[in-house]
Amino acid sequence: MKKIMVINGPNINMLGIREPAIYGKITLKDIENQVSELAKILKIEVDFYQSNSEGGIIGKIQSLYKTFDGLIINPAAYTHTSIAIRDAISAIGLPAIEVHISNIYEREEFRHKSFIADVCLEQICGMGIEGYLSALRKLDKAIKK
Repeated sequence: MKKIMVINGPNINMLGIREPAIYGKITLKDIENQVSELAKILKIEVDFYQSNSEGGIIGKIQSLYKTFDGLIINPAAYTHTSIAIRDAISAIGLPAIEVHISNIYEREEFRHKSFIADVCLEQICGMGIEGYLSALRKLDKAIKK
């Protein structure tokens, strides 16, 4: 069975409270529930991790080496600042997809640059929860197992 990790970065745990005009009323639990439901249908084992700490995210990414088959990551604000998260994704060599709930290219200028995108198969943004579901479907197709 394919194993995919879903990692969410800082402030994603505040969805439903944080800036509802941008993120809507969805919660992190809503995302995890919908991804889990689709994973069951696709016969994929999925696990979730959220951290507000860059080091925690890097440690989790490194732990995926030789134990998981793919990664869905919403690095949140670290998208625009963390070369270390980019390097961790590159180091483990797993297929990864970067996801953003909002369209980062329609937001502040500083959000337009992603340090993560070039080490991922794809970047999906502006699709809300559907972005995570789309990423799961795409990784299912990309992973040969």
